[in-house]
Amino acid sequence: MGSITSSLFISLDGVIESPEKWHFPYFNDEMGAVVGEQMGKADATLLGRQTYDEFASYWPSADPADPITSAMNGARKYVVSSTLDNAEWENSSTVNGDVVAELTRLKADYDLGTTGSATLVRWMLEQGLVDELHLLVHPIVVGSGKKLFADGATVPLRLVSSTTFSTGVLHLVYAPAKA
Repeated sequence: MGSITSSLFISLDGVIESPEKWHFPYFNDEMGAVVGEQMGKADATLLGRQTYDEFASYWPSADPADPITSAMNGARKYVVSSTLDNAEWENSSTVNGDVVAELTRLKADYDLGTTGSATLVRWMLEQGLVDELHLLVHPIVVGSGKKLFADGATVPLRLVSSTTFSTGVLHLVYAPAKA
């Protein structure tokens, strides 16, 4: 049995948008180990349409000497979208129609991870599809930008673990709360 794990960089005020503008001063070996572990556990990556478009416009032409480039391009990717007909980035395919059924089928056999894709993550949390939510909470108030949580359904979670990095970043791991 596989799982769905969602990992996000997030500011104290809940912003997940444009982490390249605020995240890097906090990146260190501790965070790198967590990010590497999450990437290594996933058999495939789930992406929302917007994140897919951003990644697909960058990674295929990124520096081939960077080992992350080959990892991103070579990895199996599933794009959850009702509007994308053909995912052309290497090893990408679309998930549409009965998305809950398709993701449930995929997670029966694979460990799936998300990167970014806040809208998708929120929706999957509401559907009870996320097995672990990893939040890397940065000690910064960004002030504006897309937030992970907006108005929506109540989703009870339980804290599985918490780690404080030397940079002040908190690595919080949540799982669905048992009813």
